Amino acid sequence: MNLSNKHLRAFVVLSQERNFTRAAEICHLSQPAFSALINSLEANIGTRMFDRNTRSVQLTTEGQRFLGSASRLLEDMEGILDDLNDHVERRKGRVSVAALPSLAAGWLPELFAEFRKLYPGIEISLADALSDQCLDLVRMGKVDFALASGGANSAELSTRLLCSDDFHLVCRKDHVLARQKTLKPKDLLNHPFVQLSKSSSVRQHLDALLHPLQMNTVLEVEHLATVMGMVRNDVGISVVPGLTLFHFEHPNIVTRPLKMVGSRRSILLVTRAHRTLSVAAQALYDLAIARRPADTEIGEERGRRVRTRSKP
Repeated sequence: MNLSNKHLRAFVVLSQERNFTRAAEICHLSQPAFSALINSLEANIGTRMFDRNTRSVQLTTEGQRFLGSASRLLEDMEGILDDLNDHVERRKGRVSVAALPSLAAGWLPELFAEFRKLYPGIEISLADALSDQCLDLVRMGKVDFALASGGANSAELSTRLLCSDDFHLVCRKDHVLARQKTLKPKDLLNHPFVQLSKSSSVRQHLDALLHPLQMNTVLEVEHLATVMGMVRNDVGISVVPGLTLFHFEHPNIVTRPLKMVGSRRSILLVTRAHRTLSVAAQALYDLAIARRPADTEIGEERGRRVRTRSKP
């Protein structure tokens, strides 16, 4: 049996109008084409659905039996197509994103706000997590895409560069290192140093860059807000990526670029390989590309803004 939405609509309209001419007009078909559609319906079902003569059109017993089911099928089909069209037109949908905490707190809020204005019917969920966790969420299909600092070497994942940033010293404005405009890793030796935990991508990246130098670590913490508090109170200095400098906008804190070979950290948009994003997810992905942070804004520009505000 090969019945289409057109067959069902023609049957229901004719059962309501009881007139081939009017039913054909409602279905935007010529009367011969409409009659052919009804004949095809009856041939597929294997019985007459209408008794018709020159004066009247009446449902047969089988036609009456089929009418309720046909009407429900037609309504369900129209509902499904309307719902799908809402998703295609981005009036409905859901996007799940995983992102590094620095991005989730600093850059993403403005992006999400713009996206919600453009597509108010699309729901957004966010998992702010460390880079490895972000990648795992993509692999497991629990998020549509991630903003992370890894994944480029995985066959399961597809990556695209979003932006990159440099590393910066953060210290009190009265610290001896604050008087130097630029610094090298060896300049940091012997100064009390506040580290992020070894599970963070920032710490892993920094350890690789500083090797074989050993910092005078006095404290390891989980969150950048804690690093900020410790630096502000002179527990130690620290080194952080440009994306995180907004945490350190304080009149008693200064930042200085750190000159290191290969110090640029890449932030990637990560999706599952060979999987098409939903229309809603693709819209947010495309907006992220369009609004990607410029590398200079992340590093030098934002760093200058912090240093300008921190001048006595």
